[in-house]
Amino acid sequence: MAVKRARGRIRGPRAPPWRVAPGMANGGPTGETPMAETTINLRGLKCPLPALRARKALSKMPAGDILVVECTDPLAGIDIPNLIRETGDQIEGKSQNGDLLVFRIRKS
Repeated sequence: MAVKRARGRIRGPRAPPWRVAPGMANGGPTGETPMAETTINLRGLKCPLPALRARKALSKMPAGDILVVECTDPLAGIDIPNLIRETGDQIEGKSQNGDLLVFRIRKS
């Protein structure tokens, strides 16, 4: 029994990665590119290291991306909002679960 093979053709529902579907240029129908979310684990670090590492991570990110900062230092609850106020970025959320503080920061 002979096996038929397609030559130079891609079959199936998936388009090749180099092709862009109509209307989906720049990531979506609205022309927005998808934003990335980065999480940094700063558990166990003491003041001022969580704020300094968050500043360094934010400086490397493009505008619109989200940085999730996880830390256990209680003073980070003061330091990180002050850092965000200085940099002009936005805190989208802050939560606390026991000793763990989690900040969601959108780079502007």
